[in-house]
Amino acid sequence: MHTMQGGTATMYYYKKAVDMGFNEAQQRLRSALQQEGFGILTEIDVQATLKNKLNVAWEPYLILGACNPPFAHKALEAEHDLGLLLPCNTIVYSKDGKVFVAAVLPTVQLGKVGNPALMPIAQQIEEKLKRVIDAV
Repeated sequence: MHTMQGGTATMYYYKKAVDMGFNEAQQRLRSALQQEGFGILTEIDVQATLKNKLNVAWEPYLILGACNPPFAHKALEAEHDLGLLLPCNTIVYSKDGKVFVAAVLPTVQLGKVGNPALMPIAQQIEEKLKRVIDAV
């Protein structure tokens, strides 16, 4: 059985626990991102990185840097240096036997910039990312 309820928004992310294994959750996250028009630009396997660089054991943790090209283009037109805050990160991880998926809240991230032209774009991206998390 998969948990399909909505996630919880916090100060900077939208997150939910899912009733499935890590591998299935990351596959569903990838699929949901694609369904909402996002491509994955970056992928960081935190578990492998910590093991390789620090010899630290860590539970599965994957960061997927997602980009929706039309929205990224609009945002960069409104704020040329915005690349410092891109792409939109999503995560899937296992902790204490539970699996979680989450996405950054673009309204919070882009709100830091102080450019009012970015807020409608951020709101649209955020709606998409929330649908992604809810779909996992």
